[in-house]
This record gives sequence, C-alpha cells and structure tokens, in this order.
Amino acid sequence: MRILILGGSVFLGRAFAVEALARGHQVTTFNRGRSGPDLPGVEAVRGDRAVAADLAALVTGRSRWDLVIDTSGQQPHTVRRSAALLKDHADRYLFVSSVHAFADWPARAVDEDSPLHECSADFPGFAWDGPPVPDLPFSTGLKAGCERAVLAEFGAERSLLLNCGLLVGPHENVGRLPWWLERIARGGRVLAPGRPDLPIQLIDAADFADFGLGLAERGQRGSFITTALPGSSSYGQMLAACVEVTGSGAELVWVPDRELAAADIEEWSELPLWAAEQGDAAGIWRADSGKAVAAGLRCRPIEETVAATWAWLQERGPRQTPYTQGSEPIGIDPEKEQRILAAHQG
Repeated sequence: MRILILGGSVFLGRAFAVEALARGHQVTTFNRGRSGPDLPGVEAVRGDRAVAADLAALVTGRSRWDLVIDTSGQQPHTVRRSAALLKDHADRYLFVSSVHAFADWPARAVDEDSPLHECSADFPGFAWDGPPVPDLPFSTGLKAGCERAVLAEFGAERSLLLNCGLLVGPHENVGRLPWWLERIARGGRVLAPGRPDLPIQLIDAADFADFGLGLAERGQRGSFITTALPGSSSYGQMLAACVEVTGSGAELVWVPDRELAAADIEEWSELPLWAAEQGDAAGIWRADSGKAVAAGLRCRPIEETVAATWAWLQERGPRQTPYTQGSEPIGIDPEKEQRILAAHQG
C-alpha cells in the first residue's frame, strides 16, 4: 500500500512507520520535524497540518494514497481540515482516537456502542494552558469531535477508528512507564499504589500498530476499542517486572488508596497509571476490547514490554527534562514519597 502518516516520528506514529516499512509498504510522513527524526526509508514531508498552505503542498504533485494513518489529530477542526483535503487524494482514513472519546469513561466500563462526548466535528480547539472548555470535562473528549470530523469527510465506508487505551513501550514520549522504571532503578523502598493484584490494561504501541495495519490491509472499517483485555495483567506484575529488569533490588511498599487520598496524591500523575478504584475512575481498566481481540488483536505480556522499554532507556540515556502530560508533571516528589512511606503502617 501507499500510506500517508500524519505524524510518524514519535511513539505510536513511529511504531506505525516501523511496522508499515517492515510489511513492505511505501510510507510518506507529514510532520513539522520538531519532535523526532523520521525513519530511514520514509518519504518525509515537512509541514504543519494546521496550516492550509502546508496541507495543499502535501498533495501537490503526489500520487494518491491507499491509506491515511492519523496519529496526531487532537483538535476536531484541524482533523476535519486535513480529512477534507485528503478525501480526494486517499482511499481510506485510519484515525487513532481514544477511550477518552466515550462520555462514560473512565467512570464506567465502555464498549464501541457507548455514547461519545458531545463535541462537534468543527469544535474550534483547546489549549492545555487556556481556560476550561464548557461542557467538556476533559480535553481529550475532543477525540469524539475528531471522530465525527473523519466520518463527515470520509464517510463510514472509508473510515477506520481505533479507540486507543493506555499505550506503553519503547519511545514512549509521555513517560509513565519510563518514570516507574527510572524510579525503581534507584532502588530502596518504593511507594507502590493501591494493591498489587489490581487489574490493568496496557497495550504495547507495536501491538497497536500491528493490529491497525492488519485491519487496513483487509479493508476493515468501523470502530474498535484497542487495548489489552481486562485483567490481562496487574499493577503488581508491571512493577515486579520493573524490579526484575533493572536489577535494583527495590522493595515495593503497597500503600492503600485511602492512605494515598489522605496524603493528597494526585491521581495518574504523581503515581503514574494509578487512580483510586472507588472514585471517578472506577472503570478506567474495564474498556471492552473483545471486538478487537476477535478481529485479531494480540498483546504481548507486560513483562516483554517492560524489558524492551528498559533496554531503550539504557540506549537513550538520561532524560534532560522532566516527564509531563500536557502541562502536568509526572512523578511524585522524592521527599513526599518518603514522608508517606514513613507514615505507612503495614
């Protein structure tokens, strides 16, 4: 296939490019060239998808693509502009959405028929450091508008929507699993949140890309929640794997949700991938990926992903800036961690 990737140099976009090249496809990437290098073997086109002139230059003088893979779309109006231009230059559009698009998530379990957030295909945008968006409780609810934008331009027959779960693996640019690996590598007593048998759903970016390309090669359309099966791994398995691969001998000290709440721990950011089980995120690890599994999704064991991520971190070397999600820093302050551990009785 002739494939255009909107993005293609960072984490999931990079994983799609790696997998597409390995399958023998012709790959064009379109990005600003700021976040990371493009892979050898791709045709790299520089441009900003939010700039109409850059989009026009992208299609000028180029052959039609069989497939667009959009891993970078975050704002509905920007996605619609891209899709409107490309609908006459590409056969199909694969859009990487998110479970955040579902109005009931993360409070309750969701499947492909769950209602989406009420966000239009032409919503003008959102800035992480700007004012709150009325009636949109979390910025990534914008993914619902992005889905509508793709469908408005390409139609259901030419669209493939993958509602992404929590991605991990080498080249992760948010830093949730890398933070845990680097913290555990320092050794000592490590604050482990909640309970070790808490089921979690993590999917390796390489498995996500393999599944998405497989669907596209078979001409599949529709939507798929694309994450690991509920209960396929646990928080304890993930952190134990971190201890194993780092060889640090760190001691995991499991602190219950109630103590973490009393200590004003910020869910999801101070202790990455953790949220209180009985709170507003009670359904966070209960997205129904059964349809994707039936269509061929296969997820490697979490231990393999942890080992591969640690190997990549060793190759990459120390990070020069803190991990963040948007404007929110990731990771607990070491002194705060030690205060909680000192107060914990167990």
